[in-house]
Amino acid sequence: MNFAKPLFYIAATAAACGAMAQSYPNKTIRMIVPFPPGGNTDIIARIVVPRMTEDLGQQIVIDNRGGAGSIIGTELASKAPPDGYTLLMVSAAHVMNPSVTKKLPYDSVRDFTPISVVADVPTAFVVHPTLPVKNVRELITLAKKRPGELNYATAGSGTVGHLAGELFNSMAGVRLEQIQYKGSGPAAIDMMAGHVQLQFASMPAVIQFVRAGRMRMIAQTGEKRSSAAPDVPTMVESGLKGYVVSSGFALFAPGNTARPIIDRVHSALIKSLKHPDVSKNLAGQGADPVGNTPEQHDAFNRSEIQKWIQVARKAGLEPK
Repeated sequence: MNFAKPLFYIAATAAACGAMAQSYPNKTIRMIVPFPPGGNTDIIARIVVPRMTEDLGQQIVIDNRGGAGSIIGTELASKAPPDGYTLLMVSAAHVMNPSVTKKLPYDSVRDFTPISVVADVPTAFVVHPTLPVKNVRELITLAKKRPGELNYATAGSGTVGHLAGELFNSMAGVRLEQIQYKGSGPAAIDMMAGHVQLQFASMPAVIQFVRAGRMRMIAQTGEKRSSAAPDVPTMVESGLKGYVVSSGFALFAPGNTARPIIDRVHSALIKSLKHPDVSKNLAGQGADPVGNTPEQHDAFNRSEIQKWIQVARKAGLEPK
Protein backbone atom coordinates (compact mmCIF):
# COMPACT_ATOMS: atom_id res chain seq x y z
CA MET A 1 0.00 0.00 0.00
CA ASN A 2 2.85 2.41 0.71
CA PHE A 3 4.12 2.08 -2.86
CA ALA A 4 0.76 2.33 -4.65
CA LYS A 5 0.33 6.07 -4.28
CA PRO A 6 3.81 7.10 -5.49
CA LEU A 7 3.50 4.75 -8.47
CA PHE A 8 0.09 6.21 -9.30
CA TYR A 9 1.48 9.74 -9.24
CA ILE A 10 4.48 8.72 -11.38
CA ALA A 11 2.14 7.19 -13.96
CA ALA A 12 -0.17 10.21 -13.86
CA THR A 13 2.74 12.61 -14.29
CA ALA A 14 4.11 10.62 -17.22
CA ALA A 15 0.69 10.61 -18.88
CA ALA A 16 0.31 14.36 -18.33
CA CYS A 17 3.75 15.03 -19.83
CA GLY A 18 2.90 12.87 -22.83
CA ALA A 19 -0.34 14.73 -23.41
CA MET A 20 1.45 18.06 -23.01
CA ALA A 21 4.06 17.10 -25.60
CA GLN A 22 1.37 16.09 -28.12
CA SER A 23 -0.56 19.35 -27.78
CA TYR A 24 2.43 21.69 -27.46
CA PRO A 25 2.53 24.31 -28.79
CA ASN A 26 -1.02 25.49 -29.43
CA LYS A 27 -0.54 29.23 -28.95
CA THR A 28 2.03 32.01 -29.36
CA ILE A 29 5.39 31.55 -27.60
CA ARG A 30 7.22 34.48 -26.00
CA MET A 31 11.02 34.59 -26.17
CA ILE A 32 12.43 37.06 -23.65
CA VAL A 33 15.66 38.76 -24.71
CA PRO A 34 16.98 40.58 -21.61
CA PHE A 35 18.63 43.32 -23.67
CA PRO A 36 17.40 46.19 -25.85
CA PRO A 37 16.87 45.59 -29.60
CA GLY A 38 19.92 45.64 -31.82
CA GLY A 39 22.48 43.96 -29.57
CA ASN A 40 24.12 40.59 -30.24
CA THR A 41 21.59 38.61 -28.19
CA ASP A 42 18.67 40.23 -30.00
CA ILE A 43 20.28 39.72 -33.42
CA ILE A 44 20.97 36.02 -32.79
CA ALA A 45 17.44 35.46 -31.49
CA ARG A 46 15.95 37.09 -34.59
CA ILE A 47 18.10 34.93 -36.86
CA VAL A 48 16.97 31.59 -35.39
CA VAL A 49 13.34 32.41 -34.54
CA PRO A 50 11.76 32.41 -38.05
CA ARG A 51 12.78 28.81 -38.77
CA MET A 52 11.81 27.71 -35.26
CA THR A 53 8.38 29.30 -35.79
CA GLU A 54 8.06 27.38 -39.04
CA ASP A 55 8.86 24.06 -37.39
CA LEU A 56 6.73 24.58 -34.27
CA GLY A 57 3.72 25.88 -36.20
CA GLN A 58 3.23 28.74 -33.77
CA GLN A 59 4.52 32.31 -33.75
CA ILE A 60 7.49 33.11 -31.50
CA VAL A 61 7.38 36.74 -30.40
CA ILE A 62 10.58 38.34 -29.15
CA ASP A 63 10.07 40.40 -25.99
CA ASN A 64 13.01 42.75 -25.33
CA ARG A 65 13.32 43.41 -21.58
CA GLY A 66 16.65 45.16 -21.13
CA GLY A 67 18.14 46.54 -17.94
CA ALA A 68 20.54 45.81 -15.07
CA GLY A 69 22.95 43.80 -17.19
CA SER A 70 20.20 41.37 -18.30
CA ILE A 71 18.92 40.76 -14.74
CA ILE A 72 15.48 42.36 -15.25
CA GLY A 73 14.46 40.22 -18.21
CA THR A 74 16.05 37.10 -16.75
CA GLU A 75 14.11 37.50 -13.50
CA LEU A 76 10.91 37.86 -15.50
CA ALA A 77 11.59 34.57 -17.26
CA SER A 78 12.45 32.81 -13.99
CA LYS A 79 8.98 33.59 -12.65
CA ALA A 80 7.04 32.56 -15.75
CA PRO A 81 4.96 29.36 -15.76
CA PRO A 82 7.01 26.33 -16.85
CA ASP A 83 4.66 25.52 -19.70
CA GLY A 84 6.91 26.15 -22.70
CA TYR A 85 5.25 29.42 -23.66
CA THR A 86 8.05 31.54 -22.21
CA LEU A 87 11.63 31.04 -23.38
CA LEU A 88 14.77 33.02 -22.53
CA MET A 89 17.72 33.82 -24.80
CA VAL A 90 20.80 34.81 -22.82
CA SER A 91 24.34 36.00 -23.43
CA ALA A 92 27.51 35.41 -21.40
CA ALA A 93 26.08 37.88 -18.86
CA HIS A 94 24.00 34.97 -17.52
CA VAL A 95 27.09 33.06 -16.36
CA MET A 96 29.03 36.16 -15.30
CA ASN A 97 26.39 37.94 -13.23
CA PRO A 98 26.74 35.55 -10.25
CA SER A 99 30.39 36.61 -9.94
CA VAL A 100 29.70 40.36 -9.80
CA THR A 101 26.20 40.63 -8.30
CA LYS A 102 25.82 39.95 -4.59
CA LYS A 103 22.18 38.95 -4.57
CA LEU A 104 20.50 37.98 -7.82
CA PRO A 105 16.67 37.73 -7.70
CA TYR A 106 16.91 34.21 -9.11
CA ASP A 107 19.21 31.19 -9.04
CA SER A 108 21.13 31.02 -12.33
CA VAL A 109 21.02 27.21 -12.33
CA ARG A 110 18.00 26.07 -10.33
CA ASP A 111 15.45 28.50 -11.77
CA PHE A 112 16.04 27.63 -15.43
CA THR A 113 15.79 24.54 -17.60
CA PRO A 114 18.60 24.32 -20.19
CA ILE A 115 17.67 23.76 -23.84
CA SER A 116 20.86 24.41 -25.80
CA VAL A 117 23.77 26.72 -26.39
CA VAL A 118 22.72 28.41 -29.62
CA ALA A 119 25.89 30.10 -30.83
CA ASP A 120 29.35 31.06 -29.69
CA VAL A 121 30.73 34.53 -30.38
CA PRO A 122 34.43 34.76 -29.56
CA THR A 123 35.95 37.85 -28.05
CA ALA A 124 38.54 39.68 -30.13
CA PHE A 125 41.68 40.96 -28.41
CA VAL A 126 42.42 44.18 -30.29
CA VAL A 127 45.07 46.85 -29.89
CA HIS A 128 45.57 50.33 -31.29
CA PRO A 129 47.61 50.15 -34.53
CA THR A 130 50.37 52.32 -33.02
CA LEU A 131 51.03 49.92 -30.14
CA PRO A 132 54.34 48.20 -31.03
CA VAL A 133 53.12 44.61 -30.71
CA LYS A 134 52.11 42.09 -33.35
CA ASN A 135 51.08 39.19 -31.11
CA VAL A 136 50.19 38.20 -27.54
CA ARG A 137 53.76 37.25 -26.57
CA GLU A 138 55.03 40.69 -27.58
CA LEU A 139 52.19 42.33 -25.66
CA ILE A 140 52.99 40.37 -22.50
CA THR A 141 56.65 41.39 -22.78
CA LEU A 142 55.68 45.05 -23.20
CA ALA A 143 53.16 44.92 -20.33
CA LYS A 144 55.79 43.47 -18.00
CA LYS A 145 58.15 46.29 -18.90
CA ARG A 146 55.40 48.88 -18.32
CA PRO A 147 53.26 47.56 -15.43
CA GLY A 148 50.04 49.52 -14.95
CA GLU A 149 50.73 51.77 -17.95
CA LEU A 150 48.65 49.96 -20.57
CA ASN A 151 44.88 50.54 -20.41
CA TYR A 152 42.06 48.45 -21.79
CA ALA A 153 38.60 49.81 -22.53
CA THR A 154 35.47 48.03 -21.29
CA ALA A 155 31.72 48.53 -21.39
CA GLY A 156 31.69 48.52 -17.59
CA SER A 157 32.64 46.51 -14.53
CA GLY A 158 31.59 42.87 -14.64
CA THR A 159 31.14 42.77 -18.41
CA VAL A 160 32.72 40.17 -20.69
CA GLY A 161 35.44 42.63 -21.68
CA HIS A 162 36.29 43.41 -18.07
CA LEU A 163 36.47 39.82 -16.85
CA ALA A 164 38.37 38.79 -20.00
CA GLY A 165 40.96 41.42 -19.09
CA GLU A 166 41.18 40.22 -15.49
CA LEU A 167 41.60 36.64 -16.66
CA PHE A 168 44.41 37.81 -18.96
CA ASN A 169 46.11 39.67 -16.10
CA SER A 170 45.94 36.57 -13.93
CA MET A 171 47.16 34.07 -16.54
CA ALA A 172 49.83 36.28 -18.15
CA GLY A 173 51.14 37.74 -14.90
CA VAL A 174 50.71 41.34 -16.04
CA ARG A 175 48.72 44.39 -14.91
CA LEU A 176 46.54 46.00 -17.56
CA GLU A 177 44.33 48.78 -16.17
CA GLN A 178 40.61 48.86 -16.89
CA ILE A 179 39.02 52.07 -18.22
CA GLN A 180 35.21 51.88 -18.03
CA TYR A 181 32.84 53.33 -20.61
CA LYS A 182 29.07 53.42 -20.92
CA GLY A 183 28.89 50.71 -23.55
CA SER A 184 31.13 48.90 -26.01
CA GLY A 185 30.57 51.51 -28.73
CA PRO A 186 32.10 54.46 -26.82
CA ALA A 187 34.90 52.14 -25.66
CA ALA A 188 35.77 51.23 -29.24
CA ILE A 189 35.66 54.89 -30.36
CA ASP A 190 38.10 55.95 -27.65
CA MET A 191 40.40 53.05 -28.42
CA MET A 192 40.54 53.96 -32.10
CA ALA A 193 41.28 57.55 -31.06
CA GLY A 194 44.28 56.27 -29.11
CA HIS A 195 43.05 57.26 -25.64
CA VAL A 196 43.34 53.61 -24.56
CA GLN A 197 45.56 50.94 -26.07
CA LEU A 198 43.60 47.71 -25.80
CA GLN A 199 40.13 46.19 -25.80
CA PHE A 200 38.56 42.76 -25.36
CA ALA A 201 35.48 43.14 -27.55
CA SER A 202 32.82 41.00 -29.18
CA MET A 203 34.01 39.94 -32.63
CA PRO A 204 30.97 41.36 -34.50
CA ALA A 205 31.40 44.72 -32.77
CA VAL A 206 34.97 45.31 -33.99
CA ILE A 207 35.63 43.12 -37.03
CA GLN A 208 34.80 45.94 -39.47
CA PHE A 209 37.29 48.26 -37.71
CA VAL A 210 39.97 45.56 -37.87
CA ARG A 211 39.38 45.08 -41.60
CA ALA A 212 39.60 48.86 -42.08
CA GLY A 213 42.96 48.98 -40.27
CA ARG A 214 41.70 51.07 -37.38
CA MET A 215 42.40 48.28 -34.89
CA ARG A 216 44.80 45.35 -34.91
CA MET A 217 43.47 41.98 -33.76
CA ILE A 218 46.28 40.02 -32.13
CA ALA A 219 44.21 37.11 -30.82
CA GLN A 220 40.73 35.71 -30.44
CA THR A 221 39.46 33.90 -27.38
CA GLY A 222 37.35 31.01 -28.61
CA GLU A 223 38.35 27.35 -28.39
CA LYS A 224 39.03 27.43 -32.12
CA ARG A 225 39.57 30.13 -34.72
CA SER A 226 36.48 31.95 -35.94
CA SER A 227 35.57 31.84 -39.62
CA ALA A 228 35.32 35.65 -39.38
CA ALA A 229 39.07 35.88 -38.67
CA PRO A 230 40.67 32.58 -39.76
CA ASP A 231 44.21 34.02 -39.85
CA VAL A 232 44.15 35.29 -36.25
CA PRO A 233 45.37 32.78 -33.61
CA THR A 234 43.48 31.90 -30.46
CA MET A 235 44.80 32.78 -27.01
CA VAL A 236 45.64 29.11 -26.49
CA GLU A 237 47.69 29.07 -29.71
CA SER A 238 49.36 32.25 -28.49
CA GLY A 239 50.68 30.48 -25.39
CA LEU A 240 47.95 30.99 -22.77
CA LYS A 241 46.78 27.44 -22.21
CA GLY A 242 43.19 27.28 -21.00
CA TYR A 243 42.38 30.90 -21.86
CA VAL A 244 38.92 30.64 -23.40
CA VAL A 245 36.32 33.38 -23.13
CA SER A 246 33.18 32.07 -24.73
CA SER A 247 30.21 34.37 -25.22
CA GLY A 248 27.75 31.52 -25.29
CA PHE A 249 24.33 32.69 -26.42
CA ALA A 250 21.93 30.13 -25.03
CA LEU A 251 18.27 29.21 -24.78
CA PHE A 252 16.51 28.39 -21.51
CA ALA A 253 12.99 27.71 -20.31
CA PRO A 254 11.78 28.41 -16.75
CA GLY A 255 12.82 25.86 -14.16
CA ASN A 256 10.89 22.56 -14.03
CA THR A 257 9.63 22.77 -17.61
CA ALA A 258 8.65 19.23 -18.66
CA ARG A 259 11.24 17.31 -20.70
CA PRO A 260 8.88 16.58 -23.65
CA ILE A 261 8.43 20.34 -24.12
CA ILE A 262 12.18 20.95 -23.85
CA ASP A 263 12.78 18.23 -26.45
CA ARG A 264 10.24 19.80 -28.82
CA VAL A 265 11.81 23.26 -28.58
CA HIS A 266 15.30 21.75 -28.83
CA SER A 267 14.38 19.90 -32.01
CA ALA A 268 13.05 23.10 -33.60
CA LEU A 269 16.18 25.01 -32.62
CA ILE A 270 18.55 22.38 -34.03
CA LYS A 271 16.65 22.33 -37.34
CA SER A 272 16.88 26.11 -37.47
CA LEU A 273 20.65 26.11 -36.80
CA LYS A 274 21.19 23.56 -39.58
CA HIS A 275 19.31 25.64 -42.16
CA PRO A 276 21.79 27.19 -44.67
CA ASP A 277 20.29 30.68 -44.37
CA VAL A 278 20.55 30.63 -40.58
CA SER A 279 24.13 29.34 -40.47
CA LYS A 280 25.15 31.89 -43.12
CA ASN A 281 23.54 34.76 -41.18
CA LEU A 282 25.18 33.68 -37.93
CA ALA A 283 28.57 33.43 -39.64
CA GLY A 284 28.05 36.97 -40.93
CA GLN A 285 27.79 38.09 -37.29
CA GLY A 286 31.01 36.29 -36.36
CA ALA A 287 28.93 33.66 -34.54
CA ASP A 288 29.52 29.91 -34.73
CA PRO A 289 26.35 27.75 -34.41
CA VAL A 290 26.53 25.25 -31.54
CA GLY A 291 23.27 23.36 -30.93
CA ASN A 292 24.29 20.97 -28.16
CA THR A 293 22.08 18.83 -25.91
CA PRO A 294 20.24 20.08 -22.80
CA GLU A 295 22.68 18.05 -20.69
CA GLN A 296 25.69 19.62 -22.38
CA HIS A 297 24.12 23.05 -22.00
CA ASP A 298 23.57 22.41 -18.28
CA ALA A 299 27.22 21.36 -17.81
CA PHE A 300 28.42 24.45 -19.72
CA ASN A 301 26.21 26.76 -17.65
CA ARG A 302 27.43 25.36 -14.34
CA SER A 303 31.13 25.28 -15.27
CA GLU A 304 31.13 28.82 -16.71
CA ILE A 305 29.45 30.23 -13.58
CA GLN A 306 32.12 28.67 -11.37
CA LYS A 307 34.92 29.77 -13.72
CA TRP A 308 33.93 33.44 -13.58
CA ILE A 309 33.38 33.36 -9.82
CA GLN A 310 37.00 32.20 -9.50
CA VAL A 311 38.24 34.86 -11.94
CA ALA A 312 36.45 37.59 -9.97
CA ARG A 313 37.84 36.33 -6.67
CA LYS A 314 41.42 36.25 -7.99
CA ALA A 315 40.97 39.79 -9.30
CA GLY A 316 39.67 40.95 -5.90
CA LEU A 317 36.33 41.99 -7.38
CA GLU A 318 33.69 42.32 -4.69
CA PRO A 319 30.13 41.50 -5.82
CA LYS A 320 27.88 44.55 -5.59
